[in-house]
Amino acid sequence: MKSKIINVVFFILFTFLNFNTTMAQFQPLYKTVPNYISKENKEAFTVKDGILRIEKVSEPAYQYYRVSKDGEKRSCVIICPGGGYGILAASHEGSDVAVFFNSIGINALVLKYRIPNSDNQIDKSIAPLQDVQQAMYLCRLNAAAWGIDPTKIGIMGFSAGGHLAASLATHYEDVKINNVENISLRPDFQILIYPVISFNSFGHAGSKNSLIGPVISEDAVHYFSNEENVNKQSPPAFIVHAKDDAVVPVANSTIYLQQLQLNKVPAEIYLYEKGGHGFGMKNTTSEVYWPNLLKQWMQKNKIID
Repeated sequence: MKSKIINVVFFILFTFLNFNTTMAQFQPLYKTVPNYISKENKEAFTVKDGILRIEKVSEPAYQYYRVSKDGEKRSCVIICPGGGYGILAASHEGSDVAVFFNSIGINALVLKYRIPNSDNQIDKSIAPLQDVQQAMYLCRLNAAAWGIDPTKIGIMGFSAGGHLAASLATHYEDVKINNVENISLRPDFQILIYPVISFNSFGHAGSKNSLIGPVISEDAVHYFSNEENVNKQSPPAFIVHAKDDAVVPVANSTIYLQQLQLNKVPAEIYLYEKGGHGFGMKNTTSEVYWPNLLKQWMQKNKIID
């Protein structure tokens, strides 16, 4: 309990010192967490290279950033930070992004999804997918109360969070949560930033091993190689990647784009010549600010005015 209190105090201090906006409070994602083994909560907040990292997440939660309680129904984006399914990069791939969306009139939910761990989950491979499905379920269930247009709810992810976002976009019909209302879990659009897409040879070994290892079945590889699961009902996509990404090869994005195009799903991609991996909202090697391109894409697709 003492360590948990210290972590909370640390997080509040980090927030105060590093952000110009009040961060939303974490709320539990479930009343009762599914696929859960009750053990000591070892979750921890740390800072490395100016990035807030959340480690050992076993109790999922969310932060909801609402533009205004004015009765208007706005678009909403569910944000999945990256971290190789080992940590969550919660600031530059989470809260910072939510603040940007609020600035252009979009509500946002930052998802603190579970880190796969067989000590805390009966089946660790589906725990993050359950959490992102639950986030979509909550946004649609609470759309009226939260000021959301239920026909304009998208999913977004960075790196391994991009893999999770694409997993929802390709597996939304494979419901792994309690959904007695039969609420649609299909995102209306997907935004993928230097995403892990595949668990094939050009994917990311760290994410693959964390999610479905150490003994890896071919069935799991095919299920979680999202380029293999695109169909004509997949949501429209906006993708960003750097060609020199040495961590998650750009082939992840380009092959996913090809599959979307083959299925006649509207999709656009912006490829930086340089930038590597994990640059968040600002690629310092380029004058091109990809969030502006995203805003234009969202306007063109009538997600925002």
